[in-house]
This record gives sequence, C-alpha cells and structure tokens, in this order.
Amino acid sequence: MQDPVKIGLVSISDRASSGTYEDKGLPALKEWLTLALANDITFESHLIPDEKPLISQTLLACVHAGCSLVLTTGGTGPALRDVTPEATLAIADKEMPGFGEQMRQISLNFVPTAILSRQVAVIRGKTLIINLPGQPKSIRETLEGARQPDGSLLVNGIFAAVPYCIDLIGGPYLETREAVCKAFRPKNAIRRTADTGAGSA
Repeated sequence: MQDPVKIGLVSISDRASSGTYEDKGLPALKEWLTLALANDITFESHLIPDEKPLISQTLLACVHAGCSLVLTTGGTGPALRDVTPEATLAIADKEMPGFGEQMRQISLNFVPTAILSRQVAVIRGKTLIINLPGQPKSIRETLEGARQPDGSLLVNGIFAAVPYCIDLIGGPYLETREAVCKAFRPKNAIRRTADTGAGSA
C-alpha cells in the first residue's frame, strides 16, 4: 500500500482569514480531492490574508513540509489586493502556463469575465503549485472540467494532467477515480497498483 500523499491547501482571503465570513475554499478543495483521488491523502491547510510575502512564505512552508501538490484558492483577480499570482511566481523554479490557459478556457464556458482571471501554475523543486478560483463551484469546474447537460465532458479539467506532471517532477504516483476525473498518462507511464486506499481528510 502506498504512503499517504501530502497535499497543501492555501485559502487566501482578507475577510475569511479575519473571520468576517466563513471560508468555503478549503472545504471545497478537501471534498473534491477526497472524491477524485484513490490515494490516501494528508492535507496541510492554511487560511491567510492577501499579503504577498505571507503567501510566498506559506507556499514555501508547504513545499518544505513535503507536499507534492499545493492548491491555492482566491486572490487571482485584478483587484488591488489580489496578489496570489505574483506571490506564486516569486518562488517558482518553472512556470507552467498551460494550466492557466486551460482554467480560463473552462471558465469562459460560464462567464465572460473569466478573461480577468490571472491564475498561474508553477513548479518549485518537486512540488506543483496551482492557483485556483475562489468560489467552490468554479473550483470544481476548473479541476473536473465543464460538462454538457447529459454529464459528458465539454472541456477537460486541469486535474487530468496533474498526476503525470507530478510523475515527471519526481513526486508520488497519484491515482484518480475515473467517475470524477480521469487522469491522462502515456501508456508507458501507467502503473498497476495492487491496493489503493480511499482519500481521507
């Protein structure tokens, strides 16, 4: 049986972190990942304000804690306090622009203001870091993809490419539940594991 996969979750919001309203980003991320991944999961969760140095510091803390994947939510729009992309790029070894391109493409199926989103994805060492939208519905659509009324996929979600990306940077082997999200790997990169656990919070 594989060791649990460690995933960092960072919700970035001045109001939620101050207690003005309830944070919905972290619960939405945990729920979706627990449904989507067949691996056992350990979460490293943080709720912080929109402060660029603190965001960068928190992302690095997740990397140093051994997270192979870090997902952020919030702070990616054009408002003055939205600095998540800048804080993410500041600690990057490599930028992965395809993730941001696909996230905007997915969201454009629902709202024309998707072009205002500035989500980025980067690699730091052996960790993939991805900025996601702030709303739970948008988080799910971005990760899972946009669907037709009959439930079939209209546009692939970004998570289909995440497991293979983590393979390539030396991280653990992530297995998805195909009913939620089918991961894509070249045939020679697919492993057959004898036993996988259910994701857990």
